[in-house]
Amino acid sequence: MTLYYSLVFFLLLTEMSIFMLLIFPLPFTWRKKVFRFISESALVAKLQYGMKITFIFILILFVDSVNRVYRVTQELHNAPRGNTGVAMGPERMEVQARKFYSQRNMYLCGFTLFLSLILNRTYALILDVLRLEEAVSTLRKESNANGDPAAEILKLKKEIEKKDRDLEVVKKQAEGLAREYGDLSDRYTATEGRTGEVRKDL
Repeated sequence: MTLYYSLVFFLLLTEMSIFMLLIFPLPFTWRKKVFRFISESALVAKLQYGMKITFIFILILFVDSVNRVYRVTQELHNAPRGNTGVAMGPERMEVQARKFYSQRNMYLCGFTLFLSLILNRTYALILDVLRLEEAVSTLRKESNANGDPAAEILKLKKEIEKKDRDLEVVKKQAEGLAREYGDLSDRYTATEGRTGEVRKDL
């Protein structure tokens, strides 16, 4: 295996180790400290930037290995099918060996790229879970400080019922005032009509 494919293999092993560490069950406080260090460290940010560049090169190696697998497969497919004797055996074995190495390199680069995507998504999901766990713990602390949530709900329901009763009283008062206003406006119109008639008589 060439040097760069050996480095890709080493990177694949490193990714597998990191993935196992990510999914390893740790207490919440330890996990929070580790992920806070990872997300806030400048060294880790530089390392992540370097890894992105490395994965671009691995993607190029992957495309090259896919191209080689395709060429070797075409070469095997276009080879003469007839049995031409012993001379064809070593040549065919050499082509088969190239096909094997090309496929190995393709799978190595492909799995490395795929695991990098999985690691990235797993890291983001774990950070989301940690944020949600912190939010839940703060909400629980606030609810414990405020008292029993059921008692708070009952208190709020009683306040709503009181407001509903007050609203009914205000509606009845508004209806009474509307009736009184109607009566007063009728009287006023009646007195205005009489005063107008008296003035016409004068």
